[in-house]
Amino acid sequence: MSAGKCINMNEIWKAAGAAAWGAVRFSGLRPFLAESAAQDIAALCPGAETVLVAAFPYYAGDTPGNLSLYCRGEDYHRVLARRLGQVCGALEERYPGGTFVPGADNSPVPERTVAELAGVGFQGRHGLRILPPYGSYLFLGIILTDLQLPETRGEPPGHCPEHCHACQAACPTGALGAEGFQPGKCLSALTQEKGALSPEVAEQIKNSPTVWGCDLCQRACPFNREAALSPLPEFRENLLCSLSLGELEDLSNRAFRRKYGDRAFAWRGIGPLVRNLGWWEEAKVGSVQPKPPS
Repeated sequence: MSAGKCINMNEIWKAAGAAAWGAVRFSGLRPFLAESAAQDIAALCPGAETVLVAAFPYYAGDTPGNLSLYCRGEDYHRVLARRLGQVCGALEERYPGGTFVPGADNSPVPERTVAELAGVGFQGRHGLRILPPYGSYLFLGIILTDLQLPETRGEPPGHCPEHCHACQAACPTGALGAEGFQPGKCLSALTQEKGALSPEVAEQIKNSPTVWGCDLCQRACPFNREAALSPLPEFRENLLCSLSLGELEDLSNRAFRRKYGDRAFAWRGIGPLVRNLGWWEEAKVGSVQPKPPS
């Protein structure tokens, strides 16, 4: 379907809280997709022509806490679903009969690849998109549509300096090696695994500042040293920065989801957090040296 009307996409995305947005033709994305992903996308949006992508900042300051910065506010899946839905609604008004399918970390669309092709931010050595002045503290959301919309291009808003390898040096598990990002080694991903973990991973969690997620590579990044605060209230209000084992150990999984279901760390259930907190708090107690006798 061709888009025959002229609309101000900048205004639509700005009203939805996006810091930047872009568009790429699906045919341009196709070479980067496995066949199974392409089929899944075709099922979600038959006749897909364009993929829209947008960046939503989430940094709310660096208050001490043992939860990763990304999950201290409202669950970003919920937030982006609402805000992408707002964009879809505006587009539906202007293009009746068009198809618009939003997604945020829950679709077969490789969001970072789309952002790269569409010119939204630039790729950091830690594998995350960087968009000054918000740094890499961003969530990406996409919209699939059967409209033929113009692509966006342009010069990246920066790049990682050749001499800077701060994120790689800060990574505690070697997930940011010379061969690129290795998800299987990422401590953030490991904290979210269910079931038993190796003694090596247990030690890494014990020594980590966080029991869920890991911000070490982002904290080390020069582009994040003076990151601008998110303008989105969902990520700046009603923050939960820390959890303790005492707050969780008497909760059933159902009660846990009732209490924390609006947070991004709740998706795996209570088990991984209780396990991680047990190791983490044990290590913290063990690290406290007794006072010498007076």
